Amino acid sequence: MATFPDTPAIPAEPGNAELAASGRRVFEIEAQALAAVSERLDGDFSAACRLMLGARGRVVCTGMGKSGHVARKIAATLASTGTPSFYVHPGEAGHGDLGMITDADVVIALSYSGESDEVLMLLPVLKRQGNKLITMTGRPNSTLAREADVHLDVSVPAEACPIDLAPTSSTTASLAMGDALAVALMEARGFTADDFARSHPAGALGRRLLLHIADIMHGGADVPRIGPDATVSEALVEMSHKRLGMTAVVDADGKLLGLYTDGDLRRSLDDRNVDLRTTRIDAVMTRAPKTIDSDALAVEAAQLMEAHKIGGLLVVDREQRVVGALNIHDLLRARVV
Repeated sequence: MATFPDTPAIPAEPGNAELAASGRRVFEIEAQALAAVSERLDGDFSAACRLMLGARGRVVCTGMGKSGHVARKIAATLASTGTPSFYVHPGEAGHGDLGMITDADVVIALSYSGESDEVLMLLPVLKRQGNKLITMTGRPNSTLAREADVHLDVSVPAEACPIDLAPTSSTTASLAMGDALAVALMEARGFTADDFARSHPAGALGRRLLLHIADIMHGGADVPRIGPDATVSEALVEMSHKRLGMTAVVDADGKLLGLYTDGDLRRSLDDRNVDLRTTRIDAVMTRAPKTIDSDALAVEAAQLMEAHKIGGLLVVDREQRVVGALNIHDLLRARVV
């Protein structure tokens, strides 16, 4: 009679508490790993920073597998924080992409084992070309570590992976080391928020630091404006036509005299002494309204509107001539707020 091996038992589905405990264990192990690497930051870290600060070219990051993913992120972080950098795949480098690396470049090579064949294959060419080499490994006695001009030890006490196979703590440590290098270089270069914005024009910070009033305001014939002798009803027609919820009141030279808004209109309707067809706008307008210069940042307009609880602003030049207008919807469309 044929016999069959016992069917492996299907593990019970873990509960919420068990899953959360697994997650917390990963955080604890990786926090311990980061603390261990942090304690080893010494002269080698400073030497690596100085090599990159003194580079005539760029910083080239390379690595294979998970180390390659980390190297890509380090290159991206460096590039966005003032250190020109890019990633080269070590496998592709051996088939022509080494031509992307010049003798003026500094190379950062990542391999936790320090023995990745694809990375080691690049060393003779880099040495012959005269490139300075910074390496990150978890084995200070590895081939890659010994061949480096500067070696950064990112060894960790344990991986967070329960079977100690998947790179977890080690990749976190390498990422943190890359961030530490980028931040140290930022501070050494005096890299500012304005510098960051210039390399991130599509991001929220870029919009806040680069977008000016002139970029989003309504100008020319789109600016609602009337003379001081216009009636309230004529002001209402102008406001309805231009759809900004307000109109500027200007003199013959275009200089600002006052502002009339939807809020002013509601107050006029509540005032029995105001006849919309006969009351002059200069009798009910807001004198000396808040204004802004076209060279100001759009974020300044947002701050001004928030501070004074208003929904729009007139834009004036140095002679107080009205040159534009904008409201909160313009700032929302520009994603400034």
